Amino acid sequence: GLENRVIYDIVQVIEGECTLKQALVKDKRFPGLYMLPAAQTRNKDDISPDQVKGVCSQLKEEFDYVLVDCPAGIEQGFRNAIAAADRAIVVTNPEVSAVRDADRIIGMLESNGFQDIKLIVNRVHWDMVRNGDMLSIEDVAEHLYVDLIGVIPEDQYVVVSTNKGEPIVLNDKSRAGAAFDNVARRIVGEEVPILP
Repeated sequence: GLENRVIYDIVQVIEGECTLKQALVKDKRFPGLYMLPAAQTRNKDDISPDQVKGVCSQLKEEFDYVLVDCPAGIEQGFRNAIAAADRAIVVTNPEVSAVRDADRIIGMLESNGFQDIKLIVNRVHWDMVRNGDMLSIEDVAEHLYVDLIGVIPEDQYVVVSTNKGEPIVLNDKSRAGAAFDNVARRIVGEEVPILP
């Protein structure tokens, strides 16, 4: 829901076309939450891992947490994102091909020195798991062998929230919203159940 308020992006910050403060988009619904947009029209190769690390270092001076949403795959966007990170959360769906991809990403993170890697299993259809048509959470966690920090159920409200440009955590009917809220609470050190 913040995309219509984007004026500048991270590439423009790095190239000196604007300040970091000018590029940050404040979410008025959540005090202290800002977004630094990625470049939509530029090539990911336009910036280096060291440049992203520099921007994130500036952000770390101002904010308690800096989350970098990493693109899927292992290209330049991935290398840029991990350059600035001190821990990683891998998100996967409980499907064989997605778990294979997650395993490859975890291996790359480990080879880059990451020791604090967590796992979120996303879009879980509980009926399919019960019927044996989808990998169970246990199967996924056992195969990937990293700490599970969240399980996000498949939820029709996610589509509704996305189309409205509203965060799913604001929908008190959404099981996915409650699950995301629990993930955030675990990230900050609270002990809450994996499943809401």
